[in-house]
Amino acid sequence: MASSIPAGFRSVGENRLRELVGRGLEDFTVGEVIEHRPARTVTETEHVLLLALTGNPAPVHSDLEFCQRTGRDRVLVCGLLTQNIVLGMTVRTTSGLTSGNLALDEVRFEQPVFVGDTLRAQSVIVSARRSKSRPDTGIVSCRIEGYNQHGERVFRCTRTFFVPADADAVREATSY
Repeated sequence: MASSIPAGFRSVGENRLRELVGRGLEDFTVGEVIEHRPARTVTETEHVLLLALTGNPAPVHSDLEFCQRTGRDRVLVCGLLTQNIVLGMTVRTTSGLTSGNLALDEVRFEQPVFVGDTLRAQSVIVSARRSKSRPDTGIVSCRIEGYNQHGERVFRCTRTFFVPADADAVREATSY
C-alpha cells in the first residue's frame, strides 16, 4: 500500500519527507488570507535583548516608575520587537524562499504590546506578479496584521518581497 505525501512536504527518498519552506509565484492568489501558526508569547528576555541590541534608552520600555507616572502599569514592548515577531511568523509560509525584501510600507502600531502578550499573525495577498527585470523571479505584496490574545490588532504593514517563479527548481538546487 503506497503512502500519500501530506500537504506541506515532498518526498526526498524512500520513507523520507522534507518539509516545504516558502512558496513560489504560482502558489500565491490575490485575496488569499493565510493564518500563521503557532502564536508567539512575548518574553521578558526578548524584550530586554532587543533593547540592549538597539541601544534604545526610552524609559517607556525599561522604567516601570516612569510608566506608572505616565499612565501605564507596565513597560511597553518596543515596537521593533512586535514588528519582528509578527513578520517572523509569516516568513516560513510566504517568503521562506525569498532572495530579498523590497519594502515595508504603511507600518502601524495600533495597540500597546506588553511582555506576556501572545501574538498571532495573518497575511493577505495583495499582489503577485512576475518581475519585469528578473523573469525567474516574482514580486509579492502582503498586508500583514498582528493580533494579541484579545483579538485586538496591534500591528499592520504591507510587505513586498521577491519569490522564485519556480519554487521547485530552487528547492532542488538548494535542498530546500
